[in-house]
Amino acid sequence: MASDSPDRSDAPPLDRARAVATAVRDAGGRALIVGGWVRDRLLGHPSKDIDLEVYGIPADRLRPLLDTFGRVEAVGESFRVYKVAGLDVALPRRESKTGRGHRGFDVQGDPSMTIEEAARRRDFTINAIAWDPLTGDYLDPWHGRDDLDRRLLRVVDPVTFGDDSLRVLRALQFAARFAFALDEETRAICRRVPLNDLPAERIWGEMEKLLGARRPSIGFALALDLDVVERLFPELAPLVGCQQEPEWHPEGDVWVHTLMVIDQARTRVDDLDRPQAMAIMLGAVCHDLGKPATTAFIDGRIRSPNHEEAGVEPTHRFLDRLNLQSLDGYDVRRQVVGLVANHLKPGMWYKVRDEVGDGAFRRLAQKVDLELLARLAKSDCLGRTGTFDCTAMDWFLERARALGVSHRPPAPLLLGRHLLALGLTPGPAVGRILKAVYERQLDGAVTTLDDAVAMAKQLLKDNDL
Repeated sequence: MASDSPDRSDAPPLDRARAVATAVRDAGGRALIVGGWVRDRLLGHPSKDIDLEVYGIPADRLRPLLDTFGRVEAVGESFRVYKVAGLDVALPRRESKTGRGHRGFDVQGDPSMTIEEAARRRDFTINAIAWDPLTGDYLDPWHGRDDLDRRLLRVVDPVTFGDDSLRVLRALQFAARFAFALDEETRAICRRVPLNDLPAERIWGEMEKLLGARRPSIGFALALDLDVVERLFPELAPLVGCQQEPEWHPEGDVWVHTLMVIDQARTRVDDLDRPQAMAIMLGAVCHDLGKPATTAFIDGRIRSPNHEEAGVEPTHRFLDRLNLQSLDGYDVRRQVVGLVANHLKPGMWYKVRDEVGDGAFRRLAQKVDLELLARLAKSDCLGRTGTFDCTAMDWFLERARALGVSHRPPAPLLLGRHLLALGLTPGPAVGRILKAVYERQLDGAVTTLDDAVAMAKQLLKDNDL
């Protein structure tokens, strides 16, 4: 990086893109903004990430030109994408399929390509529109603007679309995020594309975008129609056609109910950090996975006894397909499993609220975040047609907050160092006493450190270890 390079890091992204485009023009080329930023601009959606495609400048001249804008990071081996000033800058590229999977491509940059040729490699026409930041002109060789107006997802190249099977999952999240339909040819192509070469990490990447859509149910319904559910998420398939008691679920089968719960959950996560939001959304997806195995006609009613616990094992299998354990250091899997295993408790406890002690809340907080549980249970209650009283979840959350256990159980008052100070030597007895005193703390019998120490002394005196 040259020492006299201008610092444009604080400039708005579009201003930075115009500055690069101006330098490219002065060098005899043309830089166009391509991809999702252009689509989002036309839809009136905010978008930060800008991709620039540079025409007419060979690779050996592009890098030195970009060096004048700050530190340049080159990404990729055979084909370089340059990250500079918060932008992604690249030459238009040619791709040829060399094998299965997302790495099975030979990619070569070619600054002499036409705009139409370069746009042909895009997945959908709405993503194949370019915009000139210097003139304001849109370049739309594949009529993506018409499809935006029609709210339609349509493939650019039917022959090469299936070369990257991830595009089928992109169809799901685009449909949900923008409330777009698929044209019939695109629908048929997506059904034919094999999906067994997708690594779990790429599946999760698209699943997370789908769960972040305003109405994720659109994408899940499309996944069923395109046979994606059967092929990638077989744990969800048995929900389709699994009957429910009409008095409590007039909306229909478990699949329909699940999609309604997912949309309800989406309305309750905007104020949460990403890991907690995803825990609730995944909890909504998985909360009734135990119903198909437990549903039976009992005493004239359709019932699913113990479906909470029965849902734990298929939830683990579903999360395994996403290779998902933690996000940003937060144990998402533990929370999702806890949500599935306990999602009925807020409603059940409310019915016998005068009998539910504080200790029950404190112990449940050891298994799951009670605020997340209340939000999921509220989504479950409202994820139906008809009118139902869902005040149970508000009572549950208020009580958890009053006890100070809405996010975690109470911290133990008695610690190992306190026992060592009493003369106890390290060993199994320390753990047993700590556990016994903590259980009394959860029950409310121990409320201070002095109480805890006195209880420990009594256990030692009684040799009740």
